Amino acid sequence: MNHSDHYAIPKPENESKIPLLPLQEQDTIDHHQSSFHSILKSIFTAKNFYILLGPLSCFLIFFFVRIGSGPTSATCRNMLGVLTWVFSWWITEAVPMPVTSMSPLFLFPLFGIATADHVAKTYMDDVIALVLGSFILALAVEHYNVHRRLALNITLMFCGEPLNPPLLLLGVCGTTFFVSMWMHNTPTAVIMMPVATGILQRFPAGEDGPELVRKFCKGMVLGVIYATAIGGISTLTGTGVNLILVGMWKSYFPDAEPISFATWFFFGFPLALVIFAVLWVILCLFYCSKGTSNALSAYMDKAHLRRELQLLGPMAIAEKMVVAVFAMLVVLWMTRNITDEIPGWSVLFNGRVGDGTVSVMMATLLFIIPSGKQKGEKLMDWSKCKKLPWGIILLLGAGFAIADGVRTSGLADVLSADLGFLENVPYLAIAPAVCLISGFITEFTSNNSTTTLVLPLLIQVAKTMNVHPLYLMVPGAIGAQFAYILPTSTPSNVVGFSTGHIEINDMIKTGLPLKVAGMAALTIVMPSLGAYVFGTNEPLQNMLNFGRPFQFPW
Repeated sequence: MNHSDHYAIPKPENESKIPLLPLQEQDTIDHHQSSFHSILKSIFTAKNFYILLGPLSCFLIFFFVRIGSGPTSATCRNMLGVLTWVFSWWITEAVPMPVTSMSPLFLFPLFGIATADHVAKTYMDDVIALVLGSFILALAVEHYNVHRRLALNITLMFCGEPLNPPLLLLGVCGTTFFVSMWMHNTPTAVIMMPVATGILQRFPAGEDGPELVRKFCKGMVLGVIYATAIGGISTLTGTGVNLILVGMWKSYFPDAEPISFATWFFFGFPLALVIFAVLWVILCLFYCSKGTSNALSAYMDKAHLRRELQLLGPMAIAEKMVVAVFAMLVVLWMTRNITDEIPGWSVLFNGRVGDGTVSVMMATLLFIIPSGKQKGEKLMDWSKCKKLPWGIILLLGAGFAIADGVRTSGLADVLSADLGFLENVPYLAIAPAVCLISGFITEFTSNNSTTTLVLPLLIQVAKTMNVHPLYLMVPGAIGAQFAYILPTSTPSNVVGFSTGHIEINDMIKTGLPLKVAGMAALTIVMPSLGAYVFGTNEPLQNMLNFGRPFQFPW
């Protein structure tokens, strides 16, 4: 007998049915399957698809697209691929906006578009300095509630009783339009955006707020952005594009009658008014629904606004000093360069100073002037500057890097090389065709760069067509100011984007119909009012002084 059998313990009848270990095989399989499915779901998400879309579209262009011929062909192709990569990430927001804005720092050197040093330098220039100094000044305005005081006054003037959202939009956008007539666009946006956000601070922010309120906030910020750009069309000093047009006209046609401030105003101001009216209608349709007045009235009452203004009391010394610094900044901005006949104060420094010079200088004063509150305390200290929107500054730098890459890679020349088809365009269709081309290019380069690039080509086309050069040059310059779709198109767009109230889709939704309306307005105004103001229907020799024959400068 086996020893183990001697001590055997009786077995239950159903022992054969009892497993030695718990049955976990099926549970384990199900667990592994669910884990696998969850992993697949985490990988195959819309966001990951958008992340992959950028490099995938870039490499498709890299391997399958050929642009032009010659030594710059490969660089143009690479630049187009990088553009597709960056803009796909910007539009889909697959990667945080500031991170996408830094991508040219590694994409440009890797694709042979520019050296690392060269592309890094484009992230800091005079315009970046202007925005940086302006943001510091805006923080001072916000810290001392100057924007709140101004916002309360504007709101009381335009909100109506009962509350009228379209009228309030008209008041803020109209004020922005007027300021932009006399100042460049970026300073105008920097000054007026805190006023708009001061009004919007009264409403609940974020996704938890009422839908109608959030829509109105979007409309307010978009209105300030676009009113800034539209107001700049009105006068020669409103934007650098108009000054470039006048300078090129004088350079290429020295015997022609120069474009004076009054001449441009008679054409630009009516055109700008028409586009501004369209802007207001678009904002009212998209962002002021029937229930908007009731939704806003819960947070804004005229009697309550008056009480709040009274509670602010008289302006303190610190507030007055901040206003004085800002006023000095505005005056210096407006008088740095006036006209060719009346040079500004920058001639004292041989033209070496820029708007950024003034902006940073006045911002520095805030760290020197006493606040008058406590002994040794200044108007600003660096701890108050922690809210500086560095992501927006990176976004602006990326826009400049892309503009420089488009130009140096030769892609800009390729995009504009086919303008010869304009020779076969009917006379009345020339203005919208030129405006469309210029308006397309300006979304990817700065307004000034687009104007500098396109106008000489349009002069050549005018010579071939034997039409008045201004008939092409004016639509080309104005089209370059229709940068309404992308936040990187202009610094003023970036200022509005930095508020957090709008996204790229909001700009596309509002900017696209506004762009189309602007082109339509120019199509009507240029052959009619433009022909009267600039004499574009007169024989070419009649547009010169003293009856001298017209000659192209070739």
